[in-house]
Amino acid sequence: MILQEFVSVWVRDPRVQKEDSWHSFIDYEICLHTNSMCFRKKTTCVRRRYKEFVWLRQRLQDNALLIELPDLPPKKPFFSLSNKQQLEERIKGLQQFLEKILQNTSLLSDSRLHLFLQSQLSPENIEACASGQTKYSVADAIQRYACSSRRFPVETEYEEQSKTYSDSDSESSSSGLGHSSDDNTFQDCKTKLSEGETV
Repeated sequence: MILQEFVSVWVRDPRVQKEDSWHSFIDYEICLHTNSMCFRKKTTCVRRRYKEFVWLRQRLQDNALLIELPDLPPKKPFFSLSNKQQLEERIKGLQQFLEKILQNTSLLSDSRLHLFLQSQLSPENIEACASGQTKYSVADAIQRYACSSRRFPVETEYEEQSKTYSDSDSESSSSGLGHSSDDNTFQDCKTKLSEGETV
């Protein structure tokens, strides 16, 4: 019996992160589960913010000029975690973006996509690693920095948060928003970096 390859991705769990005393942003958990030979790790969870999605889309477009990439959900001046409709639209849009990207076999050859989905490297370090300017390879980065927690979404209604969080997409206060999913019951994915280890 031959098993069909699959790639499943979820965007979920929005969290407010403090940049400094004045600025904050929202990041989201991306969980990937696959049996595809294209991926080094079969189960991973990472956290990304909206501006990192913008960066990824631009880099993929630069590398695949003839491929029409899906759009990201629109950037809004003020984004509120307490606005359920706004949040669900953002989550849905980011997840659809990733699902469409992962269906394109040409894009699966881009190591930046793999590092985005399977490591916690910053965009700057992803660029450096993908271009061979780091002491570690793409495979090393994924193996060392990916979080392979086996937590996946279940069909539950999104629970409204009691606190109101707001996040600005504007450059003056916060440089981006992230992605999330309909399941807010999971804990953060813990990276397996040892203390003092840097990228």
